[in-house]
Amino acid sequence: MNDAPDTTSGNINTPASEQQLRDAMVEQLIELGAARSSRVVAAFRSVPRHLATPEVEMARTYEAEFAAVTKTDPTGVNISSVSAPRIQAMQIEQADIQPGMSVLEIGSGGVNAAYLAEMVGERGRVVTLDIDHDVTRRAEDFLKTTGYNRNVTVITADGEHGAASHAPYDRIVVTVQAADIPPAWVHQLKEGGRLVVPLRMRGMTRTVAFVRDKERLVSNGFELCGFVPMQGVGENRVRLLPLHDVEGEEVALRLDEHPEPDAEAMRAALGMPRVEVWSGVTVAGDESTEHLDLWLTTALDNLPLMAAKIGARQRGVVASASPIGVPTLVDDDSFAYRTARPTDDTDRYELGAIGHGPQARKVADRLVEEIQVWHSDRRTQRAHIEVHPAGTPDDRLPAGRLIDRPHTRVTITWP
Repeated sequence: MNDAPDTTSGNINTPASEQQLRDAMVEQLIELGAARSSRVVAAFRSVPRHLATPEVEMARTYEAEFAAVTKTDPTGVNISSVSAPRIQAMQIEQADIQPGMSVLEIGSGGVNAAYLAEMVGERGRVVTLDIDHDVTRRAEDFLKTTGYNRNVTVITADGEHGAASHAPYDRIVVTVQAADIPPAWVHQLKEGGRLVVPLRMRGMTRTVAFVRDKERLVSNGFELCGFVPMQGVGENRVRLLPLHDVEGEEVALRLDEHPEPDAEAMRAALGMPRVEVWSGVTVAGDESTEHLDLWLTTALDNLPLMAAKIGARQRGVVASASPIGVPTLVDDDSFAYRTARPTDDTDRYELGAIGHGPQARKVADRLVEEIQVWHSDRRTQRAHIEVHPAGTPDDRLPAGRLIDRPHTRVTITWP
């Protein structure tokens, strides 16, 4: 057993028990707002999640934000992981799972299936599916060791097609990033059932709780998240356009079917002096910009994400560093990205834009303009997302940002 200090006893030489670690994790989840209902809290107190990743220090596996990567592809991209407890609790809360339900999990690992099994109880059933034999074998071993195999079925198959032999489902929970919603997921979901899916929309991923209304899906809330990408028939990864490639200082644009930029012009622009434009809009230090970013991608046409390593910020190449990326408006030979700076109030930051290129000020002004629109008209509102089958005529879709995928037409609208 790995050692971890028992913080409740005050004796730093006494290892914390497994239950103490689980209880401490749950307290974190409650404080973060990820675990809200008593049944979700009880589930997370029950599952010995550390047994799924014996190669990881036990105490680490119970940290609310720790995701254990279990497999990478030949290029180093993470393709399988045990998601962080906060993300798992957040999705399970979104799913609103009741005792006796039938639940399909797409993207396996074992731990989340055990939580789902706790939620459905002895009268319910969980089917967990993954395309990778290594992943499903690990899941089977974990579920057998912990006893949850009594009402969890593990299937090795492409998640694109769901699991028709056990359908229909009251809930479908997807634990891999998806750029589209395959028809099987809709058709295998009961009318009024919930699909919780990390849906990538123009580069930005949100785990969305959808409710089935005949052939369409209607959002019932969404949360910011990050997941490994889907594999198989439905694989659709973002493309990276490198702008700066010095070791430890990489900067790249993440393109998700955005217009193809002039790569050389973008690289040249990054090397030009920056132009700063500030909005007068402030946010608290602990306030998420996820709704602002979704507004920006709704309002602006060519808005990929700029990802950068911390070294690029430390050396002054860029002012913001994020592995996921920050919204970046591209216009011909110039671009501008969202940023923030401290204010005199120690707990607040002013939002702005940093531009590069011959039209740096023009592009930065445009980005700041939409930040101000969001603050004036949209800050207290939340977007509404719908998914319709491909081929649905425009006049039958809500007005707003339209994202066309092979299987679906996704709309993002604001009140």
